[in-house]
Amino acid sequence: MKIILAPDSFKGSLTATEVTESMARGVQRVFPQAEIIKLPFSDGGEGLVHALVNATGGEIRKQKVTGPLGEELLAFWGVLGDRETAVIEMAAASGLLLVPEEKRNPLIATTYGTGELIKAALSAGFTRLIIGIGGSATNDGGAGMAQALGAGLTDHEGNELPFGGAALARLAHIDTSQINPLIKDAEILVACDVNNPLTGPTGASAIYGPQKGATAEMVAQLDESLKHYAQIILRDLNIAVEQIPGAGAAGGLGAGIMAFLGGSLRSGIDLVMDTVGFTEKLANCDLIITGEGKLDAQSAYGKVPVGVARKAKEKKVPVVVLAGSVETTATALHQEGVTAFFSICTGPMELEQAISQTAALLEHTTEEVLRLCKGTFLRK
Repeated sequence: MKIILAPDSFKGSLTATEVTESMARGVQRVFPQAEIIKLPFSDGGEGLVHALVNATGGEIRKQKVTGPLGEELLAFWGVLGDRETAVIEMAAASGLLLVPEEKRNPLIATTYGTGELIKAALSAGFTRLIIGIGGSATNDGGAGMAQALGAGLTDHEGNELPFGGAALARLAHIDTSQINPLIKDAEILVACDVNNPLTGPTGASAIYGPQKGATAEMVAQLDESLKHYAQIILRDLNIAVEQIPGAGAAGGLGAGIMAFLGGSLRSGIDLVMDTVGFTEKLANCDLIITGEGKLDAQSAYGKVPVGVARKAKEKKVPVVVLAGSVETTATALHQEGVTAFFSICTGPMELEQAISQTAALLEHTTEEVLRLCKGTFLRK
């Protein structure tokens, strides 16, 4: 029997790797001889580097960078098993979880550290980069990233702009003559799980600014700054990024990568599955178990469980999704290839209690699902 475990992380509780291990223990209680394929996944946010490195037999590298608020921190990036591809997650250098809640401020948060990770990978000789851009603390349109790579962003007096999205309102000129020359020979693939434009009511600032600490007044200020930024990019770089789907991802980092690096935005989960050869691994598979912290109708938009289910549906492989919380709207996911879904909560419980018991709850629920499957359609 062959069972694939391909979950995302349960944010605030377990990494995707930890989720996979909990599920595996549940499987082994029922089918100790089963072939278990462990594929911890990510849609482009936290966990992307470790998911791809683990799945391909690669390695993790460490790098000192500038954090979201200008502090020095030790971040990481990965080398895939092909030894030709570098993988970076912006959350490791510019992520929301790096900033205490009381200090979150997208007016000044920067993607400079993400640019330093990209520079490190390029300097190490890698010409193919996968960059995950979920989980950001920033709203600077990738300006900090561009500055770290040598782009000049100056005001009317010729002064380099300081960090943060608010400073973009003073942008007068973009100069890419000194940008890292290694960029031109690099293939940049961006793992992105949203399709928001850069500005407007569904843009980076309006939709994601509040979770990064933005008030209503700050959202309006940041949106105007990004609109101005897009106009200068169009004038100086001749690239129209403002309304491209995905440009608003990670506080506009999607737009910045397209404008300064020539990057291509891809569905994060599709890019991950292609990289690890997921379709090939489906051969002779009896069951897939995937999961994420919260399952609802929005999970259809680039999230791991539905990306997995869609691919499995093509091969007629049943898919079970386990989640911390399940909304009634999740029934729409059946038509996407989800065979069944279950909450791992065994009864009413406080969020803190559920988070503290996630590993045990996952193991228990996986075991019960497999006991049901054993009596119905799975081979013994």
